[in-house]
Amino acid sequence: MNMAPAQVSSNPRTVEDIFKDYSARRGALVRALTSDVDEFFGFCDPDKENLCLYGHSNGNWEVALPAEEVPPELPEPALGINFARDGMNRRDWLSLVAVHSDSWLVSVAFFFAARLNGNERKRLFNMINDLPTVYEALVDRKHVRDRSGVDNSGKSRHSTKRTSEGQVKSSRVIAEEYEDDDEEHNETLCGTCGGRYNANEFWIGCDICERWFHGKCVRITPAKAEHINHYKCPDCSSKKTRL
Repeated sequence: MNMAPAQVSSNPRTVEDIFKDYSARRGALVRALTSDVDEFFGFCDPDKENLCLYGHSNGNWEVALPAEEVPPELPEPALGINFARDGMNRRDWLSLVAVHSDSWLVSVAFFFAARLNGNERKRLFNMINDLPTVYEALVDRKHVRDRSGVDNSGKSRHSTKRTSEGQVKSSRVIAEEYEDDDEEHNETLCGTCGGRYNANEFWIGCDICERWFHGKCVRITPAKAEHINHYKCPDCSSKKTRL
C-alpha cells in the first residue's frame, strides 16, 4: 500500500458492472478495517499529510494522498482520517472511518450510475442494500469476537437453548451468518413476514416470546443490536403498553 494518489482503472456503465465495482471496492475496505487492520492503522500516521482510505476496483485497498485534480476524476473519500487516529478510542476511530467509507462507496457507485435511468438506479440501490455496509461488517466482526454465552462455531443460534445449569442464554446473542447453520434451522420462520431462515441474512430473537425475526422486518440493524441487552419484539412491546 504505497502513498501515491489512487488511480481509476475502470469506467463501469451497466448496473451489473457498477455493482461489481462497488463490491470489489467494499471488499477491499472491509479487509482494511478487519483482517488488515494493524497494517491499515500503521499507515495512518498522524504526522503525515491529509490521508484517505481508498478501495480499488481490483480489490486492493490503499492509504493515499487525495487526488490533485480539481475536480477529481471520482468522488473523494474522507480527507485526513489519520489526524484523529491517536485522539480517539481505536474502536470508535475505526467505526468512524467505516461510516465515511460507506458514504464514499455509495457516492462512487452513483457517480457511475448518473447516466442510468430511474429503474436501473433503483435496481442498483437494491443490490447494494442487500450487502452489509462496511460499518455493519466491522461491527459484526467485533460482535462475533467479543460475544459471550455462545459457542464460537455459531451453532448455538437460539436463545431458548439452556446450559447444563438450566440458565437461559440471552438473545443478545444474535443470529449470525453461518453456512453450516442452514440445515439445522431451515424451519425457523420470521415472526413478521413468515420468511424462512437464511444464513445470509441478519436475524434477532425476542427474549419474551422467543420468536426470531429478520432484522430488516423489525428495523434492527447489526449496529443497533450490539447495544441491545434484552430485545422485545414489536408485538411483545405493544402487549406491555396495553397492560
